[in-house]
Amino acid sequence: MAGGPVRRVERDTMGELEVPDGAYYGASTMRAVKNFPESGLKPPPRFVRALGMIKQAAAHVNAELGLLDPKLAAPIEEAAAEIVDGKLDAQIVVDVLFQTGSGTSTNMNANEVIANRAIELLGGEIGSRKPVHPNDHVNICQSSNDVIPSAIQLAALIAIKEDLVPAFERFQAALAKKAEELMPVIKTGRTHLQDATPVRLGQEFLGYAGQAERALRRLKHAELELGELPLGGTAVGTGINAHPEFAVRTAKLLSKMAGVEVWETDNHFQAQNTLDAVLETSGVLRTIAISLIKIANDLRWMASGPRAGFAEIDLPALQPGSSIMPGKVNPVIAEAVCQVVGQVVGNDTSVAIAALQGSNFELNVMMPVASYNLLQSIELLAHAADNFTVNCIEGLTATQTGPEMVEKGLMITTALAPEIGYDASAAIAKEAYASGRTIREVAREKTSLSEADLDRILDPSGMTEPGLTGAPGGG
Repeated sequence: MAGGPVRRVERDTMGELEVPDGAYYGASTMRAVKNFPESGLKPPPRFVRALGMIKQAAAHVNAELGLLDPKLAAPIEEAAAEIVDGKLDAQIVVDVLFQTGSGTSTNMNANEVIANRAIELLGGEIGSRKPVHPNDHVNICQSSNDVIPSAIQLAALIAIKEDLVPAFERFQAALAKKAEELMPVIKTGRTHLQDATPVRLGQEFLGYAGQAERALRRLKHAELELGELPLGGTAVGTGINAHPEFAVRTAKLLSKMAGVEVWETDNHFQAQNTLDAVLETSGVLRTIAISLIKIANDLRWMASGPRAGFAEIDLPALQPGSSIMPGKVNPVIAEAVCQVVGQVVGNDTSVAIAALQGSNFELNVMMPVASYNLLQSIELLAHAADNFTVNCIEGLTATQTGPEMVEKGLMITTALAPEIGYDASAAIAKEAYASGRTIREVAREKTSLSEADLDRILDPSGMTEPGLTGAPGGG
């Protein structure tokens, strides 16, 4: 049709197909584009980067092993490096989710792009499949079945190291600093959303810092799971058409290139028959997310009010909270964190379904959806932790409400129990509640304890430390 897009004809094993002129991808990719409706969801940049790294390292190793002419390996490596650098992102066009479950279409998309770009670098004709062939040269010692899960795991490793771990290190440091700053502030503790014995606000933040510290510990475990690559198993785990040294050498080179530790699995059948490593990592991310929402919700409660809530802390005021109520300010950062957590938990469910339903015999066939959700969860948690740190944790302050309410609290009667017994202490708490008086006022009337004794026993600072000078054990 006159005036229509300019196209060239490419060929694959199924025949000829028109491809947009100037595109580096070929017929196999074009078939996938036609077969899988456009969702707008492309492979995450981290995944594309990892896939490019694998292709780059594979070409280098295959040349070392004598399987690939060095004159072809050099342009293949250069083209793959351009994928790693993001220069060819527009050429990775296959829908990330709705395609073949092994990710074969994406693997061939990368192979064709690299092959045609290498041909161009050599001065040849794009689409000729000469002198560089997407299968015969770019895909040597590889199958989609081991490359795609390896790319997922490598991408997740890189994202965890470069994004998530640094974000949670900053988060943990900010919480620890805030804990030290707020340690002098004593407030009423709460269990079951009911008043409990006093606690230092700094101790609560010390707990939050401990959550972040353990999140980092859990990520180290996930990194160990992800580091064991299926690469080298090729089609079904047997390693057919792969040099025995290919995977070991490629993993070693990938470790150097990516700055993360990866190695060839010692059991290829389990490594590519399942998504166990991806599933475990997703579970770690879910745990971290649910731990994060506890902190966000605590801060929302403590900042509630400012007149009709707890109002124990002030959060940074970042934007108007209502289009109808003037002066209202909402805990928007904490709310954003809660929404991220909801997304991460949902992503984990998708990964679990992919692992549950996708693994049959020698291959999991729901890898694309697992990769998308896993990498999105890492990205969201990293951004959420950083935003939480900068726009909430670092700027929050304590009010006087918490300390002022301690003396009015009923559960400070717990400190009386070692002196007068549990039943007598409970009776004092009940009378104080019924009469609206303080524990001190009722104890002064109902016991023989001196004023000095009451000052010593009901000192809230002593109740924030272990031992019988504070609250006895019990829940």
